[in-house]
Amino acid sequence: MSRFPSNWSPEAVVFDCDGTLMDTECHWQDARIRTFREFGLLPPPGFAERAKGVHYADCGRLMAQETNKPDLAEELADALLEHFMFLVAQDPLTMPGAPEFVRLCSRRLPLAVASNCPLVAVEESLARAGLRTYFRHVVVPTVTPGTSGAAGPADGLGQEHVVRPKPWPDVYATAARLCGVPPQAALAVEDSLTGVESARRAGLRVLGVGPQPPGEGSRQADAWVTGLDSEEVLGWARTRMAGPGDDPAGRAPGH
Repeated sequence: MSRFPSNWSPEAVVFDCDGTLMDTECHWQDARIRTFREFGLLPPPGFAERAKGVHYADCGRLMAQETNKPDLAEELADALLEHFMFLVAQDPLTMPGAPEFVRLCSRRLPLAVASNCPLVAVEESLARAGLRTYFRHVVVPTVTPGTSGAAGPADGLGQEHVVRPKPWPDVYATAARLCGVPPQAALAVEDSLTGVESARRAGLRVLGVGPQPPGEGSRQADAWVTGLDSEEVLGWARTRMAGPGDDPAGRAPGH
């Protein structure tokens, strides 16, 4: 957490879902493998890393492009989402430390989720994990990548509002606005370079979580930690989110 100013505390926290809150990257990888197999295609080398954090429609196009089957892009995307939804419903797993970190942050701050996944997938996985009630807002793209136009009043403000997928900044900018804070006062928690770029472009400070990817992209994050279960992260949350009468260990008063 060393690159955060010592006197800075966020006024809201916006979380990515897959790979940050929920351990679903294994489900996406399994879904990609099943989709390739369903269409009789071989996964290109290194595809899993290139697909990480990518909207499922973009992933379908990438699958079609890299297997020289451009006409199958939409069918591949649909099959990918179907396989993923089946897998995540069967086995909703949280990332280590995510429930405790969310609980600590929710004591004093508005929380939101900004995800590239379809709304039903995010809502269902968070609900099954017992985390949905901690988040005031869940923001997902309102348009499929490569399209344009409003998809209805999705921003909760009664306005027609287009929300493009990451790496566009829209999901994070919208989440911060719904939480009632300027982007620069909010903290994004992300595990992918696609998400880090999105949050940074929106103006949020960024905490990267998990294995730090090589290259310049990961340096857009203000700090990078191995996981939300690290004592560095949980200790920071206990200190910054404590209120009057709170136990410094994060327990409620009277416990």
